[in-house]
Amino acid sequence: MTRLRTAALLAAQLAALLPGPAAAQSAVTSPRSLYVLHCAGCHGMDASGVPGQGVPSMRSNLGQFMQRPEGRAFLLQVPGVNNAGLTDAQIALVTNWMVQQFSADTAPPGWPAYTAAEVAAAKATRPSDVTRARADLVARLQRDGIDLK
Repeated sequence: MTRLRTAALLAAQLAALLPGPAAAQSAVTSPRSLYVLHCAGCHGMDASGVPGQGVPSMRSNLGQFMQRPEGRAFLLQVPGVNNAGLTDAQIALVTNWMVQQFSADTAPPGWPAYTAAEVAAAKATRPSDVTRARADLVARLQRDGIDLK
């Protein structure tokens, strides 16, 4: 829990340096900075999350989800992505960075980078019950021999 608080504090301190939300969207272009500001507060700087408290690890798991088209879309449909206040282009940018940074070992070979258009399409078809959708997807992946860590 200390790691989670430290990451949240760091993200808050970095956010305080920015003049405001509108400036933050236009000023922050580094995918790592976007991750720190919008993802690390819950998932941690190393993306290990807090699985026992409902924050899944993204380490290796992003690539596993990308093994199926619906899993690839699901990564863009979770509440944290949709409530982060990022543009579709920023979501694509930070998601591509996260896959390379935290799940390169499990991502499909030659996977296509996410695009803003793909983000918009996935967000338009979000599941109403994300927890249930994730559980169903994990079960399908496991039936296919893909084990999430």
